[in-house]
Amino acid sequence: MELELRHLRTVRAIADTGSLTKAAAALGLAQPALSAQLRRIEKALGGPLFDRDHTGARPTPLGELVLERARVVLPAVRELQEEAVRFANASAAVERFRLGGTHGPLLGGLVDRLAAAHPTAPVTTYTSWSVAEIASLLIDGRLDFALIGACGESPPPMADRLLWQVIGVDPVFVMLPEDHALAGRPELELAALADECWADVPGDGCFADCFTAACARSGFTPVSVYETDTASVVHLVQVGRAVGLCRATFPPAPGLVTRPLVGSPLTWRHLLGRHPRSLAADAAAKTVGGHTRSAYAEAVRRSDSYADWLAAHPRFGPAP
Repeated sequence: MELELRHLRTVRAIADTGSLTKAAAALGLAQPALSAQLRRIEKALGGPLFDRDHTGARPTPLGELVLERARVVLPAVRELQEEAVRFANASAAVERFRLGGTHGPLLGGLVDRLAAAHPTAPVTTYTSWSVAEIASLLIDGRLDFALIGACGESPPPMADRLLWQVIGVDPVFVMLPEDHALAGRPELELAALADECWADVPGDGCFADCFTAACARSGFTPVSVYETDTASVVHLVQVGRAVGLCRATFPPAPGLVTRPLVGSPLTWRHLLGRHPRSLAADAAAKTVGGHTRSAYAEAVRRSDSYADWLAAHPRFGPAP
């Protein structure tokens, strides 16, 4: 039998999980099939790779040798595959901008600026609720840049493999119907909204957990939280069904107001990401970064409530 990469992945899975049962579950195989495959691998390599008993599976000296090589070979092959995909998707000779985003307020402004400044360059967009999906597309070379948000100080996805630039840091505001009893206050205590239903947009970061924790610190548990698209959040607030959580740069909308929370218990970072070995992204990094900062500054100016609030809270707003 010829040794293949999948065999090395099998050996590594058994070592990582410590048992054939757990490794079979992780690999999506039946345990008898995995046991048979291990016997074939051991025959090809000349001896047993694991000592097995009722407590699990432990590598033999031969197994340790194979694992040492596998931990070098498997990441190297993965990086080779990713590099090849990026190369195949790269087109440095043709100016283009492939942008990804997570339904934030800046993507439209960035597209507008790039299209105006580079009228002959194709500008394409891809949006997803998932920052992990957007990051994966950067890794694969299918996007040149990504605009995402990160809650508080949480790390961006794949921070060890992608370059992320902070564009701005905002507090999270509350969106209220304009006839709400608290709409006239310049700032709101989170506890004052303890009896409200809430609405926000979904995501795969930690924002939901951070919001629940902020409510707990204020002495209450949210009655309910509707996770839905932006238009539905606005509608639920307009009809008085919920109060919304939004970025401070949320643009004005009929029938509602946005207000800051006292102490800014929730914050949001706007991030621009790219792959460090993307030729196209590297060539356009300054251009796209500058236009993104301009789009953010324009979003701030459009929100009167945020622009006024920023004057007294200089730690927020555009990143240095």
